[in-house]
Amino acid sequence: MTAVTPQSLTRYVVMGAGAWGTAVAIHLARYNHSVTLLCRNEHAAQMLNQLRENKDYLPGYSLSNTLQVTNDVSCLNNAVALIAVPIAGLADALSQAQHQNAQAAIGLCKGLEASTGRLPHELASSLNITLPTGVLSGPSFAQEVAQGLPTALTIATYHEWLRLNIQTALHHGTMRVYTSTDVVGVEIAGAVKNIIALACGISDGLNLGLNARAALITRGLAETTRLTLALGGKMDTLMGLTGVGDLVLTCTGNLSRNRNYGMLLAQGYSPSMIEAQLGHVAEGARCVAAVAKRALQLGIDMPIVDSVARLVKGELSPQSALSILLAREAKSE
Repeated sequence: MTAVTPQSLTRYVVMGAGAWGTAVAIHLARYNHSVTLLCRNEHAAQMLNQLRENKDYLPGYSLSNTLQVTNDVSCLNNAVALIAVPIAGLADALSQAQHQNAQAAIGLCKGLEASTGRLPHELASSLNITLPTGVLSGPSFAQEVAQGLPTALTIATYHEWLRLNIQTALHHGTMRVYTSTDVVGVEIAGAVKNIIALACGISDGLNLGLNARAALITRGLAETTRLTLALGGKMDTLMGLTGVGDLVLTCTGNLSRNRNYGMLLAQGYSPSMIEAQLGHVAEGARCVAAVAKRALQLGIDMPIVDSVARLVKGELSPQSALSILLAREAKSE
């Protein structure tokens, strides 16, 4: 592969035309980058090209004429792939990017692979992905990014040139981008915060009050910290944008799909009914069992995660999960 510098990578392909992928593509195109939005099929690409708007996932935000839309995977050749598919599709997307000779692959998805419990970088390693990889995360609702409201993100990768490239590409206008080498910490924080947001949604749906929500956020951070440190992540990461920042936003924001999922659970809806009503994936519900299992294997106490996992599985009602958490023995913080 040709040597790469931060300045030599000028083409970006956003894989996945959901709300987040579309928003990132809109931001890149807004600042005159060469960017292509790669759709999963020809019909989706045709509709976006015809309407110049993603009416299914991000209605109300126009796609500029400079933003290319296609389902032709050959566009990945010699480009930086920004993978914005659900975590369940990450393996296929990584393999596709490598097969099409992309220059690098940055994950925009959050969670653990449900079937294996692997973090995204572990999944890439298991697939023998030789592309430089990383993760882009932080407190960011797609609608606000598309609207051009102030947002701050973190790019984490072990490759300095790739950190600088992504920072240079995205750090424009109202978006600030910070760099990190703590891939593990960023990935764990992104996965667990969705689960804590589910718990907060359940609490809000049961009208338990703001005190309860604050307690869940704080104790959820403690659980995230235990898992992060056990797997080699850094405490500083958890105090930053991808830790506390994203946790607070996802647990309190009305646009949070995971919080909304939890609120519907509290109202007695089943997971299948909720996904049908919301029309999109809540990654916290998809990966909570894997996080709980991994914590158990490591001997890490994560009572909130465990309760949400049992609730999503149908083993507990929201009220029972609450009773279990409140019945825990008193201890020092």
